[in-house]
Amino acid sequence: MKKGLIFTLMLALLATFGCRKDKNIEKNVSAQSFLSGDDFTKLNVEVQYVTGFAPTAATIANLKSFLEKYLNKPGGIAIVQTEVSSSGKSVYTIDDVKAIETAHRSQKTDGSTLTAYFLFADGDYAGNAGSSKVLGIAYGNSSMVIFEKTIRDFSGGLTQPSVTTLESAVVHHEFGHILGLVNNGTPMQTAHQDAANGKHCDDKNCLMYYATETSDVVANLVGGTIPELDSRCAADLKANGGK
Repeated sequence: MKKGLIFTLMLALLATFGCRKDKNIEKNVSAQSFLSGDDFTKLNVEVQYVTGFAPTAATIANLKSFLEKYLNKPGGIAIVQTEVSSSGKSVYTIDDVKAIETAHRSQKTDGSTLTAYFLFADGDYAGNAGSSKVLGIAYGNSSMVIFEKTIRDFSGGLTQPSVTTLESAVVHHEFGHILGLVNNGTPMQTAHQDAANGKHCDDKNCLMYYATETSDVVANLVGGTIPELDSRCAADLKANGGK
């Protein structure tokens, strides 16, 4: 398969694959917990990456800016990065990812401090079908996996977006699901769910659009533009306790 030809930015993961929320170690955390400052005033985001597959420094800075834009956390938002050894797998199931999280996640919600978890994996998603490639999944109330090896396959080349642009788009999108978008724990203020494609926005320019394998998507990212939330997604977050 030519790099950049069939490129499913699962800026929205197809409903078949997820963008789903399963029970995980932070069972009582909700979208409102992240958005509001009522119960949790501080957020710690734990970013764990397999050796050699760390996100770029710019991606981490972009994530912090994204969260600060929409979350009410007067105590601040911190991102803690740690390295973990490879499991030796070339593909990962969600159960594989959960096992790594259970073994290595160190940041836990306590008192007024809320936590979220990312794993940047060194393999592809085991559920990939055909030429479509999943780049990230929000699989729990506070947990996400980024298939960093896959992201690098589709970024950094002459006809591809930069690694930072692609990483940031996927990371922001997956955190959007943790924040309850679209109609995924944060109620819609106006109807805008693309129900045919799961918990996604029907605005093709929105960060939460499901993003299919089109040259238009690739071209937009090659220009260095990271998609943003449209006004309706932003309004949903604000109504549920966000900024």
